[in-house]
Amino acid sequence: MALLARTAAPRPDDGVTLDPARPLRVTHVRGPLTLAVVSIAWMRSLGDEDRAALQARHLSADEAARAAELPVPKRRVEWTAGRLALKYGVSAYLRRHDGVHVRTRDVRVDAVPRGIRAGKPMVNAPVQVGLTHSGDLAVAACGPRTLGIDLERTRQVPRALAELLTPTAPGCPLLATMPLSLRWACKEAVLKHFGFGLRVDTREVELTAWRADGRFSWRPGPGLRRYAPTANAARLDSWAREVDGYSLALMWS
Repeated sequence: MALLARTAAPRPDDGVTLDPARPLRVTHVRGPLTLAVVSIAWMRSLGDEDRAALQARHLSADEAARAAELPVPKRRVEWTAGRLALKYGVSAYLRRHDGVHVRTRDVRVDAVPRGIRAGKPMVNAPVQVGLTHSGDLAVAACGPRTLGIDLERTRQVPRALAELLTPTAPGCPLLATMPLSLRWACKEAVLKHFGFGLRVDTREVELTAWRADGRFSWRPGPGLRRYAPTANAARLDSWAREVDGYSLALMWS
């Protein structure tokens, strides 16, 4: 099938907006990646009837049942927002890059069931996905190859964590200026890229550089190499920025 005509995707710096007042924003950026941002704050503001209608439109029967089983309303809203972000992101990515129209309801989201990568999201489409929540937002990333994404609300970091996040690599003045929340997001995005999340200690990712265009470099520790022997920052692309009061980091193959 012929691909749809399209304009070149912007760099993440030019395309990423994080606005809790906007229910949904889908952005295509160079990678190629598609980012879908769903406002958890907006979903919290919906009444039960409107929220049920939203779920009926976009969730499968199994997914709706799974949401209903979550006992804490806050967690239920966050879970649903994450599912919507993944579904919208996958649908938009397939439409842009493959010319295929897939309804959000038909995008099935699963997760690795066990092992060191347990919980890593997967979908029934030829794309790789990542998901993150923080504050009032859920953000999904979709691309043709393995990726990792992390979002952190920019905030003051406890002293013990600040010491852990202080860079030790010399010769990179820009890295020393990277906000602590953004350093954490970079480390977690790397670990999520490999599917480990926080099952591997963040100290196994040593940040070594941060460039003016948002790219960051890192070095794997022995604990990370134990599970990912071929881990090599030079083979991967990255981007990290503070955006609208949040710290957002991406890592992709």
